[in-house]
Amino acid sequence: MQLGLPYLRDETPAPAGPAAVQFLFVRHRRARRYLLRVEPDGRVRVTIPRGGSQREAALFAGRHQAWIETQRATLTARVALPVDERRALMARARVELPSRLRTLAEAHALTVTRVTIRNQRSRWGSCGRHGQISLNWRLLRMPDWVRDYVMIHELMHLQQMNHSARYWALVAAACPEYHVARQWLRDHGREL
Repeated sequence: MQLGLPYLRDETPAPAGPAAVQFLFVRHRRARRYLLRVEPDGRVRVTIPRGGSQREAALFAGRHQAWIETQRATLTARVALPVDERRALMARARVELPSRLRTLAEAHALTVTRVTIRNQRSRWGSCGRHGQISLNWRLLRMPDWVRDYVMIHELMHLQQMNHSARYWALVAAACPEYHVARQWLRDHGREL
């Protein structure tokens, strides 16, 4: 491993698991434990913590084979939107989402400098240091109260650019039922 790099990628298939599953091993120096993530293309990303080994990562993935198969089944079950419908939703998102975000920002005395709508695969939104917020167009496909939570989540980063206890206290003050919205995203987010 080269010093200074947070991670290295190794795309060799893992010895554990069915042959149809392609594993992507990523060594990350700040990771504290092994992590699994199923990518949109069906590959399984296995994060290896500092001091971990690819062998242990493969065994870890093997122990979580049922979870991996469930996640991959969810991905294949997701129905792709027709191009026209997707374009219409994207156009609607460019109008509705910035308007709602600015309303929420005003209610919390926050300033948003720029709002962009993106087609992100793994994020619902992001916040930059200078007040710019990006939102995923798929927010339109979730209940209003969950969408508002995602927007509040990003807005609170304007006050605290991390996920510290102070940050979560800001989120809780602005959205007391945020735990319910987070659970909804865990349960249904991949379907969107």
